[in-house]
Amino acid sequence: MKREMSEQGTQSLETLLSLVNKDSQPNVNALNVALRNVNLAHLNIKAFGYELARNLAEALPPAPTHGPHEIGLVPKASVQVDMESDWLAHWCAQLKVPVVFHRKLWELAYVLQAIFENGFLRSGARGLGFGCGMEPLPSYFASQGVEVTITDLPLEEAQARGWAATNQHVSSLEQAHQSNLVDHETFDAHVSLRHVDMNAIPDDLQDYDFCWSICALEHLGTISQGLDFLENSLKTLRTGGIAVHTTEFNINPEGPTVDNWPTVLFQQRHFESIIERLRTNGHKVSVPDFSLGSKPMDKFIDLPPWSHDLPNGLNQWLGQPLHLKLAIDGFASTCFGIIIQKAPD
Repeated sequence: MKREMSEQGTQSLETLLSLVNKDSQPNVNALNVALRNVNLAHLNIKAFGYELARNLAEALPPAPTHGPHEIGLVPKASVQVDMESDWLAHWCAQLKVPVVFHRKLWELAYVLQAIFENGFLRSGARGLGFGCGMEPLPSYFASQGVEVTITDLPLEEAQARGWAATNQHVSSLEQAHQSNLVDHETFDAHVSLRHVDMNAIPDDLQDYDFCWSICALEHLGTISQGLDFLENSLKTLRTGGIAVHTTEFNINPEGPTVDNWPTVLFQQRHFESIIERLRTNGHKVSVPDFSLGSKPMDKFIDLPPWSHDLPNGLNQWLGQPLHLKLAIDGFASTCFGIIIQKAPD
């Protein structure tokens, strides 16, 4: 009986929200009139935001040719100034991708800049990646002579969480290899794969110069588990090694956030607490920068529906998704990166 009532309620709601009635006439009930243009408003916001991002990217100068340089990278959020910087342009050129205003590109550049500044982007260094999926970093590291262990969930668990269906999981080295960055022989000589639960890091993963993860620790179940991972990841490093992690960041420092969910959202207070904990245990973390930027793309918050939820025609019309901030479960969010240097044992 309850199931039948639930199904009837769902059908009634669908009827109320449908743009037309059974005779293909406009649906003029009060709820529909109030809501029927909401999705169009979202598409308008997306269209103008993406167009602004494309114009800004087209106006950028060519990538610098003088190579990487130190900028004193600190824990911080992704901002437009970073996207317009020489350091980000350099790493995009190294990864053979154009600079576009997307926070995922910022994450890749942030990790590379941190590893470079700490002297580990060199032949013979050892790196460990958590939740790597099909990101390009393992191939790039291999091209630089870095010995890399990449990790991801066992296939069965990834399928259960939906990662495998959206190309966010890697189950073989063949999937992880990116031929535009490194040849097969070099990749196979420098990269190995382990299936690892980030909530239970195996004890034999040790003595790495650096470890990293890109938007993975927010998927560990709770905010507490994500913060514990930041500290536990240091156990894989030698003394003086660094951990570089990026994650989802609720930009509002006040009020509620998402916890106990497949994707949790960290706030400023969570980073402040884990940084204090890490420093108490002797680890080094620079003073974080929680500024959110003041340029146009810093203030554009992308809204659903997302690209993969849109019909193909609308996908092509809007073009490539471009944003630094977006709404996640109703919260304005961006990416935040943190760099931790391991203390002496």
